[in-house]
Amino acid sequence: MKTLSTFLLSAAFGITGAAANAADSVTFMIDWLPAGDKAAIYYGIESGIFDEADLDVSVMVGRGSSDVVTKLATGTADIGSGGLSALMQAAATGDIPVKAVQSVYTMQPDVIFTTTDTGISTLQDLVGKKIATATFSSSNVVWPLLLEANGLSADAIVPIKVDPGALGPMLATGQIDATINWNTKAPGLEGPLAETGKTLAMLPWSDFGYEGYGLSIFASEKMIDDRPEVLSRFLTAYSEATKAAIADPAGAAAAMKAMVPEIDVDTAQKEWEVSIPLMVNDITEKDGMGTFEAERLAVTWDWVARSLDLDPASLDPQSLIATAE
Repeated sequence: MKTLSTFLLSAAFGITGAAANAADSVTFMIDWLPAGDKAAIYYGIESGIFDEADLDVSVMVGRGSSDVVTKLATGTADIGSGGLSALMQAAATGDIPVKAVQSVYTMQPDVIFTTTDTGISTLQDLVGKKIATATFSSSNVVWPLLLEANGLSADAIVPIKVDPGALGPMLATGQIDATINWNTKAPGLEGPLAETGKTLAMLPWSDFGYEGYGLSIFASEKMIDDRPEVLSRFLTAYSEATKAAIADPAGAAAAMKAMVPEIDVDTAQKEWEVSIPLMVNDITEKDGMGTFEAERLAVTWDWVARSLDLDPASLDPQSLIATAE
């Protein structure tokens, strides 16, 4: 059975305009503070791609993937972006009326940011160091398992949880030795670190065996059930905006600047460019952009299940992907 994303995208490519008399409103929640890696939604708005699909899209800002799942479940937003592991965790611990409808990152973006002066080059080097993470980050779900997979106890390194906006300044000022973040945030750290005479160093989690789907598009079940045609048009337009932004990084950054004046446009462009290999790679070449391939989906769930000390057989990860009959 096809995923809803695949079904709706293929169906909606035949739609050149909506028959509605007025644009349909959609509230989209990004999972983090506005930055270049979120450029696709802003590009779609500023370029008129959503307008052409008769969609009036507004953007809300979340505080991590788990926050997005919660807001979708409670009806605060219709569609949102977040790490797939956060949705899996929520579904494993309770009934959650949210589904994943489109994959975005087919490679994990999780990374340890540190500075060259700390001497940290392995996970083992983090023992006894001060490390921080965002309170609601989806990375927190699998962090203990990553440690165990690399010969450390799950509680060998316990990060402090802070607001996502505090991570960079704390690293730059030496209040912490390292942060858990996504690699897409690297360009935004280089300037502040340089001001304090520090140089960024990164430890990608993929170097330590972490695989699976990362950023994904979620939709509330209410949106899926009550407004499937609107969701169809949104997914088509979002896919178009993503591909257009990949082809035009400078334009993507300019679109963000137009809607979020406080961002630095050069940094935003670099952040978007860093994110492109997470979206366009050997995996998407094989499976197609936006799809959830069963084996990789199972690998993603296996990491989450074991991090929660659950039997991987306790949940069918395919049940978290919206499907069409």
